[in-house]
Amino acid sequence: MQISLGMSVPHQAFMSAVGSHTLFVSPETLDELEKVLLRPKFDAYASTAERATFFARYKQKTRLLKPNAQSEQMAEGACRDAKDCEFLALAVACEVGVLVSSDDDLLSIKTWNGTQIVNAAAFLSRSIQ
Repeated sequence: MQISLGMSVPHQAFMSAVGSHTLFVSPETLDELEKVLLRPKFDAYASTAERATFFARYKQKTRLLKPNAQSEQMAEGACRDAKDCEFLALAVACEVGVLVSSDDDLLSIKTWNGTQIVNAAAFLSRSIQ
């Protein structure tokens, strides 16, 4: 994969992942992404319409899975921000090897229950090699 200068690193990582991985979301993580994408701080990077288009594409390319109670219980208290435990519960439920995030609370964990937690740039650099 060639890095595009006109596309953000998270978008490039997403496009790379779509081609080579199964992407999982839960109703909660999907809702969280939609809320984050609507934040005004992202207006400097992409229009609301562009972010809405990205979200629609993201939603279409992912597989929806609701973590079970056991996964949620395992993730409980694993992150310093309790709201981020939903991402860890999803990772456990799907038995994924990599969780891509831009959240510092998740990134500070680095590895949890066999899942590496990396940012988009790290994921992309691994995908290119």
